[in-house]
Amino acid sequence: MQRSKPVASPGRLPLVAAALLLVTVAGCKRAAAGGGFPPPQVSIVTVEPQTVPESFEFPGEVQPYRRVEVRPRVDGIITARYFKEGAIVRPGELLYKIDPTRYDAAYRSAQARYQNAKLNYDRLAPLLANHAVAEADVDNARADMAAAQATLDQAKKDLDDTEVRAEIEGRVGRALLEVGARVSGSGDLMTTIDRIDPVYVSFRPSSDQLLEWQRSAASRELLRPDSKMQIQVVLPDGSILPRQGKLDYLAPSLDASTGTREFRSIFRNADHLLMPGEFVRVRLIGFSRDSALAVPQRAVQTGLGRQFVYVVGAGDTARARDVTPGRWSGPLWIILSGLDPGDRVIVDGTQKVFPGHTVAPVPLADSAKETPRAAP
Repeated sequence: MQRSKPVASPGRLPLVAAALLLVTVAGCKRAAAGGGFPPPQVSIVTVEPQTVPESFEFPGEVQPYRRVEVRPRVDGIITARYFKEGAIVRPGELLYKIDPTRYDAAYRSAQARYQNAKLNYDRLAPLLANHAVAEADVDNARADMAAAQATLDQAKKDLDDTEVRAEIEGRVGRALLEVGARVSGSGDLMTTIDRIDPVYVSFRPSSDQLLEWQRSAASRELLRPDSKMQIQVVLPDGSILPRQGKLDYLAPSLDASTGTREFRSIFRNADHLLMPGEFVRVRLIGFSRDSALAVPQRAVQTGLGRQFVYVVGAGDTARARDVTPGRWSGPLWIILSGLDPGDRVIVDGTQKVFPGHTVAPVPLADSAKETPRAAP
């Protein structure tokens, strides 16, 4: 015998549905009010005007401290090359040898003429006191000896110049002429020598940047050779050169084609980490911005093509506010617009913030020990 299933009373169905509806509405109200949970705790900073250090970065190029072109002073056939391309050479080190045969013969001939002229003068000069010879003859003998001396000196110099030597210490470049080539004089470039300790690193701020610096008396004071401005070099691998340079030269005018002005700094380079022709980043340290509003970098959020921060307003209600960030200053980000003195900006706990909801703000722990990040 089959047992029939109980059937709910038609009069009870509306009551059940109404009860479920009341429970749902109450749950929604509690969710809207925070679900009965306390407001999330967030760390804030109160924005106040302050003086913050400011650094600037520019593309830079390494240049040799001095570049010397090695050219012959005499003509002839190159008979030997003594240097290795790319090696460091010292002043006076022999680089090339030019065939000396013709110049050696000219030197010996000039030496013989000088000796003959000197003997003639030495023979006549003692006779002048006894009036045994005319004074004019002695003068002519003296002039002949002087002319022979000049010819001898020139012949000796030409003979010495058949040995082409380094004039400065530095790295010798590629050999542009090899053994067997004929040189006709100073018009032929044989090689180059670059002095690479120290080296120059040049960079070019724009006219807009220069104008910004000129508006500040403290910044203008840094824009002169040997100022207190510190200059760092960021190597191509992102590492920092373990020494600083100083400003050495400023171009007297702007480059009309680029609208920039050349600045040149000088760096010691005994370890040859900087090579001429290398491109690096130049970081200028020593500038500062007065009355700046700055927040920790992680307080600035990015989304939908805008940058914003969360600000705690009246009643501890969180609101999103668009800002215009400027440069980084260590762990801080300078805010150019969007914030006012006294604003409470959320730094930590932003992931728990819903705009329009209340939060429990607490002061941010001392962030001075944060590791500064590299400037963008």
